[in-house]
Amino acid sequence: MDLYIYYRVSADHAEQFSGAAVAMQASLSRQQHISSALKRRPEIENGHHTWMEVYENVPDDFTQTIAQAVADSGIGPLIEGQRHTELFLCESAFKAVSASDSEFSSTGSSCA
Repeated sequence: MDLYIYYRVSADHAEQFSGAAVAMQASLSRQQHISSALKRRPEIENGHHTWMEVYENVPDDFTQTIAQAVADSGIGPLIEGQRHTELFLCESAFKAVSASDSEFSSTGSSCA
């Protein structure tokens, strides 16, 4: 199962937030043996960026783990509004295997 979490952070705090969130995800990835990514929409809307944390192949109790990691990392006060959390099951995964992107192969991603 994959976990997606999105929320808004003031553009004024982007650098501070990014550093702390990347460190938090690196620690979680090592401890939980999972893949993670931090993403941000390219545009600023009303002075805020929308950020998304992505965690692949998470264990069933990972939502409690991530809540504690957020508290420990100090990113919570930088987030404005609610953290929206969604879980998804992977049905299939493919990646391009040629430069032309015309050939694809199954990946070993979170569908494993």
